[in-house]
Amino acid sequence: MKKKVVLAGGTGFVGKYFENHFMSLGYEVRIISRQSPHISWSNNEGIRESIENSDMLINLAGKTVNCRYNAKNKEEILQSRTETTKILGNAIKQCENPPSLWINSSTATIYRHAEDNPMTEDDGIIGSGFSVHVAKEWERSFFEFQLPETRQIALRIAIVLGDDGGVMTPYKNLVKFGLGGHQGSGNQKFSWIHIDDLFNIVLFLRKNEELSGVFNCSSPHPVTNRELMAHLRKAMNRKIGLPCPRPMLEMGAFFMRTETELILKSRWVIPERLVREGYEFKFDKLDAALQQILKSSIKH
Repeated sequence: MKKKVVLAGGTGFVGKYFENHFMSLGYEVRIISRQSPHISWSNNEGIRESIENSDMLINLAGKTVNCRYNAKNKEEILQSRTETTKILGNAIKQCENPPSLWINSSTATIYRHAEDNPMTEDDGIIGSGFSVHVAKEWERSFFEFQLPETRQIALRIAIVLGDDGGVMTPYKNLVKFGLGGHQGSGNQKFSWIHIDDLFNIVLFLRKNEELSGVFNCSSPHPVTNRELMAHLRKAMNRKIGLPCPRPMLEMGAFFMRTETELILKSRWVIPERLVREGYEFKFDKLDAALQQILKSSIKH
């Protein structure tokens, strides 16, 4: 019988990549999503049935944070993470043969704005503000479940880079139109992970059955925003890029219906546990990651 993996919230940029790669490894993939024809979040029995006898449950669900933080959006951002997590936990409790591993997304944004020290799982300082509150509640709703037959791992994921969506599209457009200088001070740290490594980390955690708890999911070599834009200009063969000071960013974010936090918060996150456990990154340096992504997007 085929091994089965369940992707909750599996229709986005990361979910589609995971679906294709799991299928190429011979897995049967079930998807829980608000979008038809997938299993609906309101279909409790369908969710339980899909999770029953599965090898792994991976929860990627959550409304995008690329929006204005008004009251309605804030509520949706929080609920779309905590409520879906609770639905999945309750479904696992009802399974006769539950998955041996449940991986839940979390976010590297849980740590404070850091330009002085890197944040590790053991020594990282949890920040404050709306995004941090969401991250804390998300992890709390996950780890509240006591599931004796199911290992639980929360991935504090940095900004995911890949050639088929995610943040690369707006960044490439900035460079293309000559606006690829640093944003704000340019000193804020940019922690990132290549989507290939994100998938390989899931396989690594599946294989190493003694591991559970929280893992930082980021390259061991974060860069500053200034370095990020310089690498991107070099990779796209653009010599000039105008910087964007904070007031211009604030104005642009307002018109683009988003928040400057996504660009200005300094995320300095190190994957200390993964490195300690022996995970080897395929793309640990930004140059190689960008070369691969840009090469792939040209092919497409």
